[in-house]
Amino acid sequence: ILLAKVQGEFVFHKHDDGDELFLVMKGQLTIELRDGSVVVNPGEFYTVPRGVEHKPSAIEETHILLFEPLGIQHTGGEVTGLTVETYEEI
Repeated sequence: ILLAKVQGEFVFHKHDDGDELFLVMKGQLTIELRDGSVVVNPGEFYTVPRGVEHKPSAIEETHILLFEPLGIQHTGGEVTGLTVETYEEI
């Protein structure tokens, strides 16, 4: 489980080895898919199945919980200025 604050657009990416669950705590998250988009509001969650390209974005600062294996790279192998090599453990 990862806690994050996000704002702005991420990159299209996918995770071949696992699903990714986004739970919105505050704000609003839009998850763009190649065939549409899903809006996730506070208290709601959405699971992106493994292998599905997606691009999260948030107009305002949004607090989310991510449920994914800790070793998974959050950009799905795409290296950009948003890529984080490791997560800080609490």
